[in-house]
Amino acid sequence: MLTSITDGILCCLTGKAASLVMPVDSSEPADTFEFVEVKPGRVLRVRHIMPERRASVVTEEGQVKEPEQEKGSGNSNNSSSVHCKRKITVYRNGQLVIENLGDVLHSEIVQCQDGDLEPCSTVEVELADYKEVPTSPEPKPAPPLSMVGEQKPAPPPRRRRRKPKRMVMIDSEREISSCKGTHSDVALFFVHGVGGSLDIWGSQLDFFSRLGYEVIAPDLAGHGASTAPHIAAAYTFYALAEDMRAIFKKYARKRNILIGHSYGVSFCTFLAHEYPDQVHKVVMINGGGPTALEPSLCSIFQLPSCVLHCLSPCLAWSFLKAGFAHQGAKEKQLLKQGNAFNVNPFVLRAMMSGQYWPEGDEVYHAELTVPILLVHGMYDKFVPIDEDQRMAEILLFAFLKVIEEGSHMVMMECPDTVNTLLHEFFLWEPDMSKKNAAKTDPDKTVIVNGVVAQTPKPNKPMDK
Repeated sequence: MLTSITDGILCCLTGKAASLVMPVDSSEPADTFEFVEVKPGRVLRVRHIMPERRASVVTEEGQVKEPEQEKGSGNSNNSSSVHCKRKITVYRNGQLVIENLGDVLHSEIVQCQDGDLEPCSTVEVELADYKEVPTSPEPKPAPPLSMVGEQKPAPPPRRRRRKPKRMVMIDSEREISSCKGTHSDVALFFVHGVGGSLDIWGSQLDFFSRLGYEVIAPDLAGHGASTAPHIAAAYTFYALAEDMRAIFKKYARKRNILIGHSYGVSFCTFLAHEYPDQVHKVVMINGGGPTALEPSLCSIFQLPSCVLHCLSPCLAWSFLKAGFAHQGAKEKQLLKQGNAFNVNPFVLRAMMSGQYWPEGDEVYHAELTVPILLVHGMYDKFVPIDEDQRMAEILLFAFLKVIEEGSHMVMMECPDTVNTLLHEFFLWEPDMSKKNAAKTDPDKTVIVNGVVAQTPKPNKPMDK
């Protein structure tokens, strides 16, 4: 700690930043790591594990023969076609109305508390605090009319319809199939958050690579062994999102599953929105609510880099206390092995200040039609469970699973539970045989004011 304070004082006196992020030591085989130049001079470290069965076979005639697909491996013939039809309306008073149209929401996806099916529903959400202003004057009672000449009473005046500020229509059809066994067209992308590295996914990368999945996990710029440019613009959301776009385009297969943690969830959402035909499913681990990102002006991360450098031991201790449910020797070792919160103060400050993404609001998330699994650690002190519940309400195909013994770093604390949960979600596909059994109830309305109410979506789809 004394060394950190000394370096911080020298940084303030000389005006030079401390040494930037250097490549971290890793016990993993070197042949699983690649260095990808996403832009000139901007190189990211990527751990890319390709199953041995994916290797091409050279025949005696010198022709390259690709391995055959496993029988019953969930190809397009076994997939389920789902029709997603949605109408999203935003009013000037900050009100969001989501209407689920069509028969897409069947028993496997949307279920009421009493077991009745709800194929057509409306969700009304308050987006912001605003003063209660009547949208239209209440109709005054009409005076009594005389019965001369059998004249009928005048009908009550109609209420004036509110004029929407914005309206979005979604009408798409997608195929949702399970990912069983080893596939030549499936890739898993793991994206970490602020202060982490690809090493936090160590248990998941080993688990799914042994099952035969192709896995890709990059280090964000300034994290792990990726380059760390000494310019704040290199760590804005849009700059990092373009990095992830380059990684996705390089390694993407026919069907791709995105797994994000914390800030990394925003990049997964961005890719799922940009490439809806290529993104198969999404997993959001402690990602928070569906709100637009903007940096906090009253934050410790707004302090100068040299001050943050002096406070780095305290920040690491605070992250250990808030990021893990327990703070024992095991958790300290996990924090050290995962290189979590082990980044340069300048990079940390630029990352937190660059979280500006006004497009990522509730409407942006409501437009997603890909199945999404939400994983939340019960003892997470960074992301309240209310935010993930709100996310589950806004999304179309969202399943929320709460792990009671986990916290913010739940994939490191409970690797077996998380791996099993993720694998079950990968193998899940909607049962369209129950589609015709749905009961339509178009008048059913769920109103949510500020805090999300009980969502009609099941929390444990994999248990059925």
